[in-house]
Amino acid sequence: MTEAQPLHSRIEVLLERVGRVVIGQDDVLRHMLVALLAGGHALLEGVPGTAKTLAVRALARTLDLRFGRIQFTPDLMPSDLVGVSVLNRTEGTFQYRQGPVFTDLLLADEINRAPAKTQSALLEAMEERHVTVDGTTRPLPAPFTVYATQNPVEYEGTYPLPEAQLDRFLLKIDVGYPAEAAERAVLDLYADGFDAQDLAESGLVPVFSGAELGELRVRTAAVHVEPRIRDYITQIVRVTRAEPVFSLGASPRAGVALFLAARAEALLNGRDFVTPDDVKALSFPVLRHRVLLTPEAEVEGIAPDDRLRSLLESLEAPR
Repeated sequence: MTEAQPLHSRIEVLLERVGRVVIGQDDVLRHMLVALLAGGHALLEGVPGTAKTLAVRALARTLDLRFGRIQFTPDLMPSDLVGVSVLNRTEGTFQYRQGPVFTDLLLADEINRAPAKTQSALLEAMEERHVTVDGTTRPLPAPFTVYATQNPVEYEGTYPLPEAQLDRFLLKIDVGYPAEAAERAVLDLYADGFDAQDLAESGLVPVFSGAELGELRVRTAAVHVEPRIRDYITQIVRVTRAEPVFSLGASPRAGVALFLAARAEALLNGRDFVTPDDVKALSFPVLRHRVLLTPEAEVEGIAPDDRLRSLLESLEAPR
């Protein structure tokens, strides 16, 4: 038995409990946890009503973490995120008031509705893990993780994230509709009195503490990745640059992201070493937002995942 296996059973309990209230989105929940363990952030793309907000809130509750939500709008300013210094007229001094970015798990709802300057303020906080206001740098909480959402079908009044900013997200998670049986089970859940606004009454209790999340991240960073697996990751990233369907292939940062995500996937699978299957499983959420289709491919309706799947099948996985 590897050292990771006892943790695996508790992680499975966590996913099972969250899955009781976020029904039919098992892969989404798993990938959200991968991002959290790897110390990265995730972009969730899906139409409204597919439980994106509920998933983040439920995950925060099972990990005993603070949850924050920011609704991005065209008039949202950077100071609305990071905070502002306010004059205390009594003392004649300026006092800093923290913005909502100071939390553990942050849901940046409809991130593409805010202008580029505000998007950049959040992405800087994601990258640097601190904010600077009036010349003073203030660190964000250690587990700080952003789950940003965007609607894939509504573009009016939006400011699409450029490729350089998309690259800052460890994963892009597609959130689709649940299967028919799962969608029917959602109605049963509400028939039994479930209230999405009151998770305390849903029986959702912490499985890990915030301190234990730090230990989980340390354990994730200790997962072994053999040289042959590292070679495989490099091959996957590089082959995207030679693919005619892509006008832009994956960057070296994509290889690092796939490396980090694969370690988290291995830990979720109860192992302290990465296998080729771990790499394959995470290739899609890691790479789909880091490659850019040619205009011709877009007209033909080719999806990045379709071509990535073909590329993976063309490469020989290490034994």
